[in-house]
This record gives sequence, C-alpha cells and structure tokens, in this order.
Amino acid sequence: MPIEDYFTEVTHRDWETESVEGTVNIAIIGVGGFARNRAIPAISKSEYGRTTVLVTSSPETLAETEAAADVDHCIDYDAFLQGECRDAYDAVYISTPNALHGTYAAAAASMGAHVICEKPLETTPDRAREIIDACAAADVTLMTAYRLQLEPIVRRTRTLLNEGVLGEIVAVHGSFSNPLLEEADPDTWRLDPDLAGGGVLVDLGIYPINTIRFLLECEPTGVYAHTRTESGDSPFGDVDRDVSLHLRLPGGGSALCTASYVGHAGSQLRLVGTDGSVTISSPFGGVVPHDILLETGDLSMEYTGEPIDEVREEFDYFCYCILTGTTPEPDGEDGVADLEIIEAAYESARDVCVVPLGED
Repeated sequence: MPIEDYFTEVTHRDWETESVEGTVNIAIIGVGGFARNRAIPAISKSEYGRTTVLVTSSPETLAETEAAADVDHCIDYDAFLQGECRDAYDAVYISTPNALHGTYAAAAASMGAHVICEKPLETTPDRAREIIDACAAADVTLMTAYRLQLEPIVRRTRTLLNEGVLGEIVAVHGSFSNPLLEEADPDTWRLDPDLAGGGVLVDLGIYPINTIRFLLECEPTGVYAHTRTESGDSPFGDVDRDVSLHLRLPGGGSALCTASYVGHAGSQLRLVGTDGSVTISSPFGGVVPHDILLETGDLSMEYTGEPIDEVREEFDYFCYCILTGTTPEPDGEDGVADLEIIEAAYESARDVCVVPLGED
C-alpha cells in the first residue's frame, strides 16, 4: 500500500462492522473531575450511550449542577449497592478511587449490569481477577477503560506496524508527565497508596505501558524499573513521584516508559523499527491531536488532522459491544496484564533487579 493511503479516512471506525440500533443506559459511579468534564459530555455526544444515573457521595449537591442537567437520577453509593434505580441503567461506568473498583464492579455484575471500569482495573492483579470472575459468573460485558485503544490515530499506527511498514521494532519510548498538584490538593486519593495502589506509575505510567502492548500486540518478558519518592512531609512521601521502566520485548527489542507527577505537562510516543519510525505527538494527555510523523527510507511524511474525542469513541465502542454481543478488545485480562507489569516494576525498583514477566 502506498504510504499516503494509510492517512486516508483516518477517523473511520474499523471496529464498527455492522449497523446496530438501540441505546445503552449508563450509570456513572464516582463523579469526580474526569467524569464531570470528560465522560458525561462524551456520552451525551455518543451514538449508542446515554447517562441516566449518577452515583455520588453528594447526590443533592450534584443534582443542582450542570453535569446532572440531563440525567434522570442522582443517588448515593449505599443506594446503588442496595439496587436503587436498577431499572434505569443497563451498564455502569466506574470512576471511583482504584481500590473501590472491585466493590462496585462486583455489585453491578451481581445485578446483571455490564461494566466499563477505569484503569487500573484494581490495585493488584488478584483483585482485578475477582472483577473478571464476577462479570464472567454474571455473563455481563467487562471492559477496561483504555480509551487510547479506540483513538483513531493510535489504531492507524497499529495498522502500520501490522503491515510491516517499520520493519522489526527495536525501540519504543513512551512518556507522560503532568503536574498533579497544579490541579489537585495534596490530600487527593491519588497520593494515598491504599486507595490508588501506587503513585505516578499507576496513574500516568499505565498509559504508555498499555498503549505499547496494544500497538505491538505482544507481552513484555521482563521489566527493570526505578521510582522516586520524596522524604519528610512531602505529598509524595508515600507514593512514587517519578518512574522510569525498561520493558524487554520478545525478539530482543526494548521499550522505555517514563512518567512524572512534577514534570512539565506533555506526552509523546515514538517507535523505531529497522525500516522506519513513527512519532505521535501528545498521545496521552487529553484529546489527542492527529499529529503523526512517519519516516521510512528516504520518505518523511507528517499528517495532521482534526482531533477526535477518544472518550466518546471509547463509550460508543463499549455500547456497540453490548448491543452486538461482542467482547471488547480491552477486556479484563488486558487490565490484569498491566497490573502484573506494574507489580513487577515496583518489585524491580525495590530490589534493584530485572524481574521476569510471563513465567510460571
């Protein structure tokens, strides 16, 4: 295929292979900043989804906000667990602190509701497997909310890799930094290891880890990691503030993932192969601009297109899977795989060693 053909119809939904009708009603559990600012607006613009229930610790207060303007019900967490408003939703989106994901996913599954759960799926691989088991026992759809897997330019990059445009991949670098305390208070749950399961590795580092696994369609064989905390009364005294980890790839290549809670906001993903390279600008930090630089042989081509809201794509894909009975690609096992890498990375940082992956 000519190189320029890879950049035609970039926003085409390659996963949308049949026409479907219907709407999936969604209850949002945990209405923090991301849910209010990104998820609720994205669902309101989606083709297949509608927010009908908000689950929050302050339903009376939230009911008076713009976020709840077109939502039928606002209830608290206890009411949800007791089954209130169950007839008003078909699925739930879980956006609580990480350590609470399992509680609400299991409850939703027991009531027959499909589940899309924010990443990480839980705080440990074993706790994530409990979510998988609960959803399997109830025969409901489970999707880990890896929205980058539905972002069109990321999917087009995977096509380039699958068709060998870059040759053998020898090196990958994914980076993501965002000054947490410019947007959050020091008492945010993200800095509580019991609620978050870790620090910047869990919160930001998971983006390049999962996206690299998705693009290369392979599992790392080992990890070597370094983390940095701060001493004294620093907000980063209990969790990692900065992290870097090297992933060994099958065949001998390697991937470097870095993340920071204090670095200048930005992200980048670059893949280098024997026949070329591809760079995606700002893939992880919000609405992804369609800026991609492809270099192969003597050819250099840059494509810039209109940004697409990957959160809307994510929810449309989730609802489409429910309506068609399709298993989502970012399923529960995908979430477990990242948690196993994260667990191994913390072990590596603690023991200053390479930790093998994928071995019994």
